[in-house]
Amino acid sequence: METMAIGRAINAGLRAAMDRDPRVLLMGEDIGALGGVFRVTDGLQKDFGEDRVVDTPLAEAGIVGTAIGMALRGFRPVCEIQFNGFVYPAFNQITTQLAKLRARSRGRLSVPVVLRIPSGGGIGSVEHHSESPEVLFAHTAGLRVVAPSSPHDAYWMIQQAIASADPVLFLEPERRYWQKGEVDTELAPGQVTPLHKARVLRPGTDATLVAYGPTTKLALDAAETAAQEGTELEVVDLRSISPLDVQTVAESVRRTGRLVTVSEAPTFHGPMAELAARIQESCFYSLEAPVKRVGGWHLPYPAARVEEHYLPSLDRVLDAVEQSLAA
Repeated sequence: METMAIGRAINAGLRAAMDRDPRVLLMGEDIGALGGVFRVTDGLQKDFGEDRVVDTPLAEAGIVGTAIGMALRGFRPVCEIQFNGFVYPAFNQITTQLAKLRARSRGRLSVPVVLRIPSGGGIGSVEHHSESPEVLFAHTAGLRVVAPSSPHDAYWMIQQAIASADPVLFLEPERRYWQKGEVDTELAPGQVTPLHKARVLRPGTDATLVAYGPTTKLALDAAETAAQEGTELEVVDLRSISPLDVQTVAESVRRTGRLVTVSEAPTFHGPMAELAARIQESCFYSLEAPVKRVGGWHLPYPAARVEEHYLPSLDRVLDAVEQSLAA
């Protein structure tokens, strides 16, 4: 076991993948000598060289387009999108090319590209630095969308994403980059949780809380607070947004009878809306109350000085739990 922060765990996972497979290379703005704005790629260019850790121009469409071409030639590119709101110039490349080439070629072509994207807010940054665009890509068939919430998952999930034959959007919780935890780097492949498998982090009996990425810690904090008042909440880390592990969540809801979801993305047409609909269908006779969703508002992400009013808070989560229990 090693103790490391999430950002450092991703760095270690990238290093392990690059050591294992010479076809893996990194691309992105300022990822070389600087090590990225969050220093996630720190030291990798020094150790692997400029041919495998490539500083690119400020051109997201060019980064992704180049990565697609390299993947078609047998490489496994890992692209860093510097901030979440910077991904939109590459939206066309991602949704019309990256997501569709394998299906369009009837499986003859594979584009194993990983897009690392800092996700969510809470860092007091300026416009286009704190968004949660995951639903736009989860809605696009052909893309896998995952979000680790702990150093252990970050270390292993980045390696699993790189090994995937399909393109993967790897959403990194930017306000949790410095959150530390234990990482077991010695697990055998069969001991690692599958990339798209949800996991129960805390057992409970009264209601299920589901979160992913940056809000998983919030869900655990809410469960801890609720326990002080005698309410036992089961916390499920979704880990994967597309595909969804509905089975794990449904098994939890059948035990607790209630579901509250937590995400930074807006609840309107949000990623948790699909999960809520699936649970309503599969657990209708087990639910004691309607599914409650806590998330961002249907507004452009606000200025940093008021972002705490936009993001889910402990009070908002506990209020949703109380409403569910009172129904």
